[in-house]
Amino acid sequence: MSAMQQQVQSVVDELVETGVERGLQVAVYHRGEPVVDAVAGVADPVTGRPVTYDTPFHVTSTGKGITAAVIHVLVERGELSYDTRIADVWPEFGARGKDRATLRHALTHTVGVPGVPVDTTPEDLCDWERMCSAIAGATPWWEPGTKHGYHPQTFGYILGEVARRATGQSMSELLHQHIAGPLGLIGQLYFGVPIDDQPRLARLEDADGATELTPEMFAAMADQVPFFRVVDGWTAAPPHAMPTAAYCNRADVLAADIPAGAVASARALARTYAALMDDLDGVRLIGADRVREVTAVAVSGIDEVVGFPGTRGLGYSLGFPGPLDSPTLFGMPGSGGTAAFADISTGLAVAVAKNRVSAGDYSTFTRIAEVVVKAAS
Repeated sequence: MSAMQQQVQSVVDELVETGVERGLQVAVYHRGEPVVDAVAGVADPVTGRPVTYDTPFHVTSTGKGITAAVIHVLVERGELSYDTRIADVWPEFGARGKDRATLRHALTHTVGVPGVPVDTTPEDLCDWERMCSAIAGATPWWEPGTKHGYHPQTFGYILGEVARRATGQSMSELLHQHIAGPLGLIGQLYFGVPIDDQPRLARLEDADGATELTPEMFAAMADQVPFFRVVDGWTAAPPHAMPTAAYCNRADVLAADIPAGAVASARALARTYAALMDDLDGVRLIGADRVREVTAVAVSGIDEVVGFPGTRGLGYSLGFPGPLDSPTLFGMPGSGGTAAFADISTGLAVAVAKNRVSAGDYSTFTRIAEVVVKAAS
């Protein structure tokens, strides 16, 4: 057992034993080789079923990095181009001033459609045709390409529908064919999880002290926080479909193709990032030149939706506060505290999956990153 494995496992055990986390996975790859695979705790607090190395977790927006990876593989194969006009493959999307929007705009959150109807329900999000129809008919909040703002749900539908129109396959099918299958991750990496597979998943729970947001609270936040604002009946944060533990545990949500997120083990996340950067057991998802293109700064400045400065490449956040931070760091965090990032300079890929939903709190990821960076130095 490597020193890094021992040190990370010790921290993982401590986080569970002290009650900070319920169930936890950490995976680290270095230049295509696995160096950490640590687990602790229970996947289901009701039954006491333990977390194993292949237990999948709903990782919310950490899954956007997997969605982007599917798109990059399709571009690598010549089935799409970053400058493909969305309306060329999805004509309906060109309505209301979106006719010049490209795949590049969708990947960089600059397409201008960050919201969904304010009354959107989980059932709506499970209805692919309904959501794509609504998004196609939406009026952009800004001219595509002129500003950037996080697209919480629409990111997945826009990229997924472009991929479906271009290939005739759903995002789940493309993920299985181009990433999960080649990387040996069948059963560990999903967009839509078949009902028969769902008993294997970790059950999420809200952190102690989590407050259920009421309509009144949403209304108050809409006046103060850009993320919650409502524009002509559309919002980035539909109050009836927020990524709470209850939402993420729903059988219909888990079964549906909703590629704004994913269901994955930490091993699957880290392994995918490793295969973007390096040869991994004979598989490399994209070439070195494309990796550099994907991780170059595409947009930077104040994010129109979250209200804070941000820097993005093609489908990924660049940099992340904490020990891993670097100009060459790329990846995505999830709303529940999960995260997966990789650094093209160091060759490290680090992923954390957990079932206690700590909204906006990445202290567990930061703690793990500290150990990894120190052990790697």
